[in-house]
Amino acid sequence: MGRSPVRRTGPRGSARVVPVLLALGVVLVTTGAAVAYWRDARPPVTDDQVADVADALDAAGTPTASAGASASPSAKPSASPSSSPSAIAVPATGPGTFVTARADGTTVGTGGRVRRYKVLVEEGIDVRPSAAAAEIAGVLADRRGWTRDWATSFRLVGTGSYDFVVKIATPGTVDRICGAAGLRTRGEVNCSVGTDVVVNLKRWVLGSPEFDGPIHEYRALIVNHEVGHRIGHGHETCPGAGRPAPAMMQQIKGLKGCVANAWPYDRDGAYLGGPPVP
Repeated sequence: MGRSPVRRTGPRGSARVVPVLLALGVVLVTTGAAVAYWRDARPPVTDDQVADVADALDAAGTPTASAGASASPSAKPSASPSSSPSAIAVPATGPGTFVTARADGTTVGTGGRVRRYKVLVEEGIDVRPSAAAAEIAGVLADRRGWTRDWATSFRLVGTGSYDFVVKIATPGTVDRICGAAGLRTRGEVNCSVGTDVVVNLKRWVLGSPEFDGPIHEYRALIVNHEVGHRIGHGHETCPGAGRPAPAMMQQIKGLKGCVANAWPYDRDGAYLGGPPVP
């Protein structure tokens, strides 16, 4: 029996493959562009903690534990500190599990809009949940805080529904939580994801190189800035050289001639604001 003739593909077969490969390349490039567009065009999870903030901290140099401990001793914080900054270790990362601070149901402020919140502290770090919750509650109760708008009050809760959560976590855990939302915190900054305010333990202990004041005032700025967003305030900028920086200003990026300030109101009830940031 004779053999069937063998069909040679040669250059013709190769010529048919080239358009297929070109078409496949177009599909891959188009898909990649669509993914890139979605990543760049989607609404940001937070408007505070972006890569340039971490870059600014890298350029300025982060404060050391001894620098945090030696901040102005004459300034008296309005809330009890969770512990001495020099006594708090800052491990690179932790287990990623949290302990919820207990609540007694106390409400601070007289405003009709009660904001319920929780305080969570990562397990294994040298910050007691009860002490952190007391310090945060003290900030929210301060006469210079958001209750001075006479519309807002706050209640610490341990269970049930809530408006927002404050989580204090190690740098590595902050990176994991924030990174899952597409944010680069690089072990340096805080972030805001959904209803969670994720506070970097390094910032809680050491403050910011841009903030010239005691560590407890800087903690008040963290709380006031993020809670300000929760109640509808956007970013503001410096109203003029030598004036207090608004609490809603991104002071970690630089003060633009203003003086570091942690509070939205002064002691007389005047709002310490500035021009809105577009």
